[in-house]
Amino acid sequence: MMRGTVVIFAKAPRAGAVKTRLGAHIGMGRAAALFRIMTERTIAEASRGAWRTVIAVDPASALSGWEHLFPPHIERVLQGRGDLGQRMTRALENILEGPVIIIGADAPGLRAGHLRRGFATLQGADAVFGPAADGGYWLIGLARRRAAPCLFRNVRWSSEHALADTIASLPLAHKIAMLDTLADIDEPGDLEYFGNRATAR
Repeated sequence: MMRGTVVIFAKAPRAGAVKTRLGAHIGMGRAAALFRIMTERTIAEASRGAWRTVIAVDPASALSGWEHLFPPHIERVLQGRGDLGQRMTRALENILEGPVIIIGADAPGLRAGHLRRGFATLQGADAVFGPAADGGYWLIGLARRRAAPCLFRNVRWSSEHALADTIASLPLAHKIAMLDTLADIDEPGDLEYFGNRATAR
């Protein structure tokens, strides 16, 4: 089996630039600090496998001066401009071969085992998703055996429709599978999952 690639989408945890919905309730500094911890945890879990790991960083200035958070021994690339779909498309295009899994950095329940199951699932599926409790998703994986030319078209990002819209953008012939539902941290009510890193069933 060809070795896959995990791409972590991560932002520099600067106050006022990350988790602003959460920050409006608990303070932008605290929200940024929580995001930094989640990013560290995500990178640690994603580093515990035989796959290639890439960190897609935003903004461009975070490529230098943040080596303590985005380790130089892990490949780092820029997310670039555009909405989330455009940035994920760019990441997929830059990886020339093999299955790819893209994850965010704000699902504290994520474990390396989820990534292993994702790659194993892609042996028999064209796409795999890790649904989030809010209707979005914390993971998307593509086997890339068949083209998906309209992927991410007309997706309503940051809404409860994001997962359904992304699935609808895939070719009808694609076989789709699901992993565990996890909670990501966007609102004050989500903070219980930060403490215990539990799954949301």
